[in-house]
Amino acid sequence: MEAVHICRRIIIRPGAQKKDYGMTFNLPPVAALPITRPYKHNTTLAKHEDANLHKMEKAPKFKLILGSSSISRQAILADMGYEFTTMSADIDEKGIRKEKPEDLVMALAEAKADAIISKLQNGELQKCYTTPTLLIAADTVVVYEGIVREKPSCKEEARQFMKDYSDRNASTVTSVFVSNLKTGVRRGEWDRVEIFFHEIPEEAIDNLIDEGRVLSVAGGLIIEHPLVSPCVKEVVGTTDSVMGLPKALTEKLMNEVL
Repeated sequence: MEAVHICRRIIIRPGAQKKDYGMTFNLPPVAALPITRPYKHNTTLAKHEDANLHKMEKAPKFKLILGSSSISRQAILADMGYEFTTMSADIDEKGIRKEKPEDLVMALAEAKADAIISKLQNGELQKCYTTPTLLIAADTVVVYEGIVREKPSCKEEARQFMKDYSDRNASTVTSVFVSNLKTGVRRGEWDRVEIFFHEIPEEAIDNLIDEGRVLSVAGGLIIEHPLVSPCVKEVVGTTDSVMGLPKALTEKLMNEVL
């Protein structure tokens, strides 16, 4: 079965009409700057210059808030080299319904962003007007045989989800919604990935259920888990998207709102 990436996009500015949105693509890597050393014999000085240059290149031009309590999203953003704080939106996700999974994840991510902004006290928002502050919100659902799957409601449902994936395929739809709290510029897009599975052993499913983490993720799907990863035949897309935060898309949106 051939997986197809579908793209749409949203650009929201203060006072503008909101539209639905999304796209997916990969960014080229940023080339490293060459370093000129006038004193080749002074290796200690050279190392010191390297360290200082690295700090200058990585020095943040903005503050960053990740609007998620997801362990996977936090790990991905940290792996991207960013320092950030976290806030949880605590919205009623079941109260937001859309027919298409792409529309659903975008609506949920935007609702999370709005909820977090409303949580920020006036003093904290004032700080965002002097130092650019970016808020990242995201959402993921699993689509299996055309049906949207969110977090399992119980262990029995999680078990059935895992059994369904065995020797079959499912897809994830992940949204990223970035807001510049200083300027009010907001942009969001979504990414779709197809996952094909080998047989998932019954024992592995039992252990996953007993562990309990599958209850806190969309579709009960954790492809990076040591019990699940050997059962993954192919991923058409990127694993970071499946885990809830596609790196290239996140970087793209962050650059666009700055």
